[in-house]
Amino acid sequence: MKVLLTAAQTGLGRRVAASLAGDGVTVRSASGAIPALEEFRDIDVVVHLSAGDHDALAARGTNAIDGFPGFIDGLNKFGIERMVLLSSAMVYGAWPNNPVPLTEDSPLRPDASFAFAHQLAQVEGLLDGWRCEESARQVAVLRPVLALSADSESSVVRALAAGMGHRFAEDDAPAQFLHLDDLAQAVRVAVLGHLDGVYNVAPDGWVTGERVRALSGQGPRLKVPDRISDLIANLGWRFQRGPLPPGLVPYVRHPWLVSNDRLREAGWRPSITNEQSYVEGTEAKWWTMLTPKRKQELALGGMVAVVVAAVVLTVAAVRRRQRAH
Repeated sequence: MKVLLTAAQTGLGRRVAASLAGDGVTVRSASGAIPALEEFRDIDVVVHLSAGDHDALAARGTNAIDGFPGFIDGLNKFGIERMVLLSSAMVYGAWPNNPVPLTEDSPLRPDASFAFAHQLAQVEGLLDGWRCEESARQVAVLRPVLALSADSESSVVRALAAGMGHRFAEDDAPAQFLHLDDLAQAVRVAVLGHLDGVYNVAPDGWVTGERVRALSGQGPRLKVPDRISDLIANLGWRFQRGPLPPGLVPYVRHPWLVSNDRLREAGWRPSITNEQSYVEGTEAKWWTMLTPKRKQELALGGMVAVVVAAVVLTVAAVRRRQRAH
């Protein structure tokens, strides 16, 4: 099997390439976000990660839709029938009335103030139209939640992770944090398992806003009305004293939790929890993950160590004094 991979130079792309190569798949790295026409030659599956790479798109001054007609032309010219697209769970939008959790059958309602989510929804629509033209075509659309790791590169993910659990408001929304290793395995399952359709990618369950705050090491925050919270967030972003651009605020205020049941049924299993992913992908300290019991045990152990050290030092001092006399 030959795979054409876009965004192969990213942390996710490197993981996907290594994983597929380990299964004997020949992986060809695309020269750009939209591969040159000849790069589609002799390819069995195209794995398009670039559409979900917000930072690279912003750096080029383009969006996820730019050049996509040429992408479709490449698929058609060389008779490629299989695609894997990296989208985002952000296409569901973050709304107070979202069901918990969202499934793949939930409507797409991206927030009007966040253009990137709208672009991804449009790319999904274009690929769905291409897929429906021929019965043999397969398109696996992956919609991951926030994907983190120690080498996380996405400014959107970093901003959302920094903003979750930290806002000034009545309640903090629960959240999900996926590890890049697990996302790479989801891509692998989509390629090797010939998946077709939409698949949410998320760890099992989610963490509460209160737990996110605890993991971050932040203390309790003053509760104020949302309109004042918006003003604070906007001013903080404008003066570079806050992590969230205005378009992302709904995604920390309202739930957009997704179910991973469909992908699990296809054979994928998450190996890293929400909490572990958050701690590794942010500046959260490792001890914030300890249970109260474990913290108590460590505190007791520390006290014992201090007492033992004091006894040892006292005995040593007494012996030195005795020798001196």
